[in-house]
Amino acid sequence: MKSIAVPTREQVSTANQALFDTLTKNIGTVPNLFAVYAHSENALGTYLVLSGAKTSLRPKEKEVVNLIVSQVNGCEYCLAAHTAISKMQGFTDDQIIEIRRGEITFDPKLDALVKVTKSIAENKGHADPQLVENFFTAGYNEGSLIDVVIVVGDKTITNYIFALTAVPIDFPAAPAI
Repeated sequence: MKSIAVPTREQVSTANQALFDTLTKNIGTVPNLFAVYAHSENALGTYLVLSGAKTSLRPKEKEVVNLIVSQVNGCEYCLAAHTAISKMQGFTDDQIIEIRRGEITFDPKLDALVKVTKSIAENKGHADPQLVENFFTAGYNEGSLIDVVIVVGDKTITNYIFALTAVPIDFPAAPAI
């Protein structure tokens, strides 16, 4: 597939330029995948609202969801980005590999989360009922389950955008597993 060009700040609308400026101020750069959203007048702003929305999930839990969904969807860009972010959240390289494999030995609650999320992603929302029950038994509630699905949707959007655009990955590559 031919890569879609990553627009520069000068090539996007005034509204998207402001978002580029905010991203640069907050994280030091505009990741290529975010920049490609700016081909649309509204997509970048819409996506940033979704990805930054309040959630009952702790940052580490959100990264578990991001990693396993990206693994299921085979998104090299998001695996690279979320491996870097997961390290900033305190996960080790070995823990990140466990998360991506969908089998966590270092935290039983996160194990229930990764397993139900993997089932949700693989089965288009029709998760294994036993895994949903294990998720609740681990201490999550109905609101947590809804929040997991929102993050699954968020990550699926970025996974699909990368699959369609093949933008250059501007994070260190995630190790193969």
